[in-house]
Amino acid sequence: MTRTLVAVSHGTSSAEGQAAVAGLVDAVRFRLPGVDVLDAYVDVQKPALEDVLDRLDEPVVVVPLLLAPGFHVHVDIARAVSGRAATTAEVLGPDRSITGVLGDRLASVGLCDDDVLVLGVAGSRDVRAHRSVDRAAARLAIALGREVRVGHLGGTGRPISDVVAEAATSGSRIVVATYLLAPGYFANVLSKCGADEVTAPLLSGGLPDPRLVQLVVDRFQHSAALWRYERAS
Repeated sequence: MTRTLVAVSHGTSSAEGQAAVAGLVDAVRFRLPGVDVLDAYVDVQKPALEDVLDRLDEPVVVVPLLLAPGFHVHVDIARAVSGRAATTAEVLGPDRSITGVLGDRLASVGLCDDDVLVLGVAGSRDVRAHRSVDRAAARLAIALGREVRVGHLGGTGRPISDVVAEAATSGSRIVVATYLLAPGYFANVLSKCGADEVTAPLLSGGLPDPRLVQLVVDRFQHSAALWRYERAS
C-alpha cells in the first residue's frame, strides 16, 4: 500500500499564505496517521518537488494543492514524476466541497440577488485550465441559482479588470468570489480589481475548512487505489 503523500503547492513569499497552506498539510497529516505526508513546491519556496522525490525510494502519490490543471501540472509536476515510482492525483478543483466553501464566503459578505457575481481565478494559457475554472463557475452557478461570470488575473482568459468594468455599467454591486487557495500575490491583486466585495481565499482565517482537508485525503486515497489496481492488472 502507498504510504507516502507529497503535497505539492505553488509556493508563495507571503507569510500568511505559507501558514495557510502549511495548516492544510498539517491537518492532512492528522487525518492520515499511517501516511508520511511531505511538503513540496513548484515555485518560490523550497524544497522543490524533484528534490523531495529524489530522497524517496518507495511508491509515492503526488497531490497537487492547485485548483486547475495548467503549466505547473502538465509540465513541472509531470516532468518531476516521470520515470519514478510515483503517480499524480487530480488537482483540487472543481469539486463540490470547494463550491460549498465559496458559497459560505459569499454568504459572509452578504451576497444579494441583485449583485453581479464574478469568479476570480489566477489564470492560465492552458485550455485545460480554462475548462476547469469554467466548470467551477458552472458548479457555483447551479448551487446558487444565478449567473457567475469568470475573470482571470493572468493567462489568456478574459481579464478580471474587463469583467468588473463591464459589470460596473449595470449599477449593481459587484462581488468577486476568490477562486484562489491561499493569501499571496494573486489574492492581493484580486483585492484591488475594483469590485465592491472580494471574498477571502479558500484557506483563510485560522484552521482549514474540514471539507478542504477531506478533499486532499480523497484525492490521495482515490489515486493510490487506482494506481494499485493499474499495477496489479
